[in-house]
Amino acid sequence: MRIIDTIPFFINNYQPTLTFLKSYYNEYPEIFKEYFAYHCKDTEERHHQSISKYSDAFSTIKKVHENIVPIIGEVADEYSRIYQVSYPIEVNLIVGGFGSNAYNHRQIIPNITFALEKLSPETDHLRTIVAHEFGHATHNILSDEARTDWKQVQWTNPLTWLFQEGVATHFSRMIAPNLDQAIYFSFNEEGDEWLEFCESNKEKIKKEFVKDLAIENPQSLFREWFSINGGKRYGYNRLAYFIGDMLFQHLVLMKGEKNAIILWKEHGFEEEIKSWLYQD
Repeated sequence: MRIIDTIPFFINNYQPTLTFLKSYYNEYPEIFKEYFAYHCKDTEERHHQSISKYSDAFSTIKKVHENIVPIIGEVADEYSRIYQVSYPIEVNLIVGGFGSNAYNHRQIIPNITFALEKLSPETDHLRTIVAHEFGHATHNILSDEARTDWKQVQWTNPLTWLFQEGVATHFSRMIAPNLDQAIYFSFNEEGDEWLEFCESNKEKIKKEFVKDLAIENPQSLFREWFSINGGKRYGYNRLAYFIGDMLFQHLVLMKGEKNAIILWKEHGFEEEIKSWLYQD
C-alpha cells in the first residue's frame, strides 16, 4: 500500500485563486482526472465556489489530515489480521471541490481516494469511512482470490451496487466495532434521524426501491437512492445503503459470511437478491 499525500502541497502553497487550484490539480493529474470524471464538476464556477469555502474548512482539513494517516494504517492492519488480505493499491489524500467524500477507483483491485474537505475530523468517524472504503477494496480482493469472473459482473446494475454497499457496511462494523449504528452510514454525528427514519420505514423504503428498479434508468435510480445529492422523495439521501445492509445481513444468515461476500461470482446472484427484495 502506498499513500499519495497531496495535502502538504495544498496547505503549503495555498492561494485563494483559480491559478493555484489548477497548479494543484496539474501536480497530480491522474488522481484529479478520476475525481473530476466521476465525483465533482470541473468548472470554473465550481472551483470559485470551492475557493469561497476553503478558508472556513482549512483548520478542519489540517485536523483530518493529522488523524486519518495513522487510521489508514490501523484499518489496513486490522483487515489483514481478520481477513488475511494485503493491499497492492494507492491511497490518495486530496482536497477536492466539496464533491464526494471518499471513493474507490474503477478498477478490479481499486485505488482509494479520500477528499479531506468533506470529512469529519473525529477519529471514530474517520475510522468508519476508512473501513468502509477499504471494505470495498477487500470485497474485490477476496472475490478475486475466489476466482470471480469479473467479465460477468454487471457493474452498472443497481442490484450490484446494493450488494457492494451492504458488504462494505458489514466490513466497517467488523473493523470498527461497537460504535453508534448511525455512524456506519453517515460517518459523522448527524445520522441518528436518518437511521430512525430507515428503521421505522424499512418495508416502505424497500418496496419503493423495487418500484423504481422496474421503471427508472440506472442513472436516475443511482441519483435518488445512492447519491449524497439524492433523496428528493423522502428528504433523506443514500437510503439504498440501508437496504443494502439489510440485504447483506440476510445473506450472511443464510450462507455464512465468506459465501455471502463472494456471492456475486455465482450465476444465480441477481435472482437471489431479487428474491429477497420482492418477498413481503
